[in-house]
Amino acid sequence: MTEQERAPAGTVAQEGKAFGIRYLGPLLLGSTLNPINSSMIATGLIGIGSEFHLGPGQTASLISVLYLFSSVMQPTMGKLATLLGPRRVFVSGIVILLVAGLVGALAPSFAFLLVSRALIGIGTSAAYPTAMALVRARADARGVGVPSRVLGAFSIAAQVTIVVGLPLGGILVSTLGWRALFSVNVPLALVTLAATLAGVERDAKRSQTSWRALLHALDLPGIALFGGAVVALLIFLSGMAEPQWWLAAVALVLAAGFIWRERHASSPLIDVRALASNGPLQRTYSRQLLVGLGIYACMYGMSQWMEEGRGLDAAAVGVIMIPLSLVSIVVARLVSLRGWVRTPLILAGAAFAGTALMMGTANVGTSVVLLVVMTSLLGLTNGFAGFANQTALYVQAPGEGIAVAAGLYRTFNYMGAIFSSSLIGLVFGPRATDPGFHSLAWVLVGIGVAVLIMTILDRRIPRIAK
Repeated sequence: MTEQERAPAGTVAQEGKAFGIRYLGPLLLGSTLNPINSSMIATGLIGIGSEFHLGPGQTASLISVLYLFSSVMQPTMGKLATLLGPRRVFVSGIVILLVAGLVGALAPSFAFLLVSRALIGIGTSAAYPTAMALVRARADARGVGVPSRVLGAFSIAAQVTIVVGLPLGGILVSTLGWRALFSVNVPLALVTLAATLAGVERDAKRSQTSWRALLHALDLPGIALFGGAVVALLIFLSGMAEPQWWLAAVALVLAAGFIWRERHASSPLIDVRALASNGPLQRTYSRQLLVGLGIYACMYGMSQWMEEGRGLDAAAVGVIMIPLSLVSIVVARLVSLRGWVRTPLILAGAAFAGTALMMGTANVGTSVVLLVVMTSLLGLTNGFAGFANQTALYVQAPGEGIAVAAGLYRTFNYMGAIFSSSLIGLVFGPRATDPGFHSLAWVLVGIGVAVLIMTILDRRIPRIAK
């Protein structure tokens, strides 16, 4: 191993001193609250529908409302962090989550649950972009450089969430009822809030600014146009079985209006001029969109096919999917210790194409051992891409704009996640059979090859984080 490939000992020591568990712990916990809430709710939809006499289509809106609000609020919270200070916004988001948990736990009607989920989306959206801003500011102040181990910890936290979310939701619903899916946010918020107040230093005192000037700097028209464009696009993507093309047209018109507005705004939500000139960051967003689409389509498509097509019960499917998360965690840890970026992205594309090819050959007679190999390959993709794309974002985004850039990164991931459900519906139809699973596989082969080619041709991706 060359000296360049090995993280300098001094840098590792500095990173360890700058980012102890007291500081990093609440940031990691906060960043997991959004994905945990995204997955937990799936276990309570039947109970909620039974209590409020609603069908599955109506209760599923509890999933989509969180995605929609999160997609819009992630970069918005990043903008607020830039204006007000990341710790202030992080703490404010946790307080909103606390309120959301109480609203959901005490909800007298389904409408209150929708409000609670919207508030959960808003509150938890503050965590990741502000955490990235806090990490960047501390690393720059301490002369750490790129804190690859810290970024790896955020990637691992995301993998742990995949393992924890559904089982935790199942335990809560079976023991305490579906309201526990909302009330659990109260202790989680209190723990995160106490740890943040104790372990994360206050933001620098900001200069006195009038509310009028603050609202102007926040760019409310830009937020409205961005939110409208994202919501219209996501609703369009979620209904591709019967496309509402007028929604696509609305999204395009609002996106054009947003770009025009941001080009002329004195304090834009997203600096589109800078983004237009930052090709590497654009390509990182594109890769994350493809990776998010592919991984979610694989996870949900595999689990549905293994139950309906392969004939396994839910418990067996859960066990077979465990290697996905375990391999992801191990790989993310190993790669983050070395700070590698370019090679993991190449391996992610190759592993993803390999996963899809295995899917294309699977059938009702495929052994459980081969299914475990298939989910493990997907774990390689998740582990490699999760850390490497996040690190590429950290390196390519300007320091003063890291919070907004990180929020936008999550928005692209949500777009991939929502589109994945439509893709699965299109190829499977009413049941997840072998032919539908094979059709999904060939689409995913194309995505894996696209990620691989994009990475190989992009010479601006750093070989190692530094």
